[in-house]
Amino acid sequence: MPEYLTMLLRRPPVGWWDILDIAIVSILIYEFLKLIRGTRAVQMAVGSLFIVGLFYVSRLAPLQTVNWMIRNMLVYVAFAAIVIFQSDIRRALAHFGQAPFFRYFNRQEAADETIEEIVVAATMLATQRVGAIIVVEREIGLRNYIESGIPLDARLTYDLIVTIFHPGSPLHDGAAILQENRVAAAACFLPLTVNPKVSRELGTRHRAAIGLTEESDAAAIVVSEETGQISLALDGGIERGLTPDDLRDRLRALVILRRSGRSAAAGAYDV
Repeated sequence: MPEYLTMLLRRPPVGWWDILDIAIVSILIYEFLKLIRGTRAVQMAVGSLFIVGLFYVSRLAPLQTVNWMIRNMLVYVAFAAIVIFQSDIRRALAHFGQAPFFRYFNRQEAADETIEEIVVAATMLATQRVGAIIVVEREIGLRNYIESGIPLDARLTYDLIVTIFHPGSPLHDGAAILQENRVAAAACFLPLTVNPKVSRELGTRHRAAIGLTEESDAAAIVVSEETGQISLALDGGIERGLTPDDLRDRLRALVILRRSGRSAAAGAYDV
């Protein structure tokens, strides 16, 4: 017995590669469990654990017939699982493809898509003369303002933005805040500017956009309900009467160039 304990406790030294190996396996198991949570695969995982446990019990008992049946059945179970859970397998592969490591290579493409969705939404709202405030979070977090609205955490699409600001929508009052290519919240309250130099022609939406950019580095796109003009507020100033191409260029400078580590030249802003 002492010799057995000595052999059991005698382990080779643990190196950095061993730690990395354990960390990778732990992350894979965690992501797998998070992925199958709430799906049919949970029942399959429980059933698989039961069969594996029964296999080891059949070897210790020994239950030769049970052991033989499980060994011959496992081959067909693997093929059956692929056929039955093909949609879950596709979803799992897509999920791993969206991991932070892979998203690094698709960052610019995702930023281009986000900018295009914003430009299309702003253009449609301006054409219909529907008032809107679309806030793009940058370096400084906007959690306080996000919590003041209705949380969405939805994928950014132009039709979602247009739907949010439709006059019949309960979310049309307030601002929509975009965070990491997603619509974090809608109907958010923004602080109004108290700058006396702000033109009296500007309404509440424009003043709220300017007020937010005075307190953070966010960019706020404003669509005027009265004139249908598109404006962009940044650093406490505002540029009015932007065309869709102008807005696209400004957002590219603010988002893509900033992420590339270069300075963002956003044009001339005044009040």
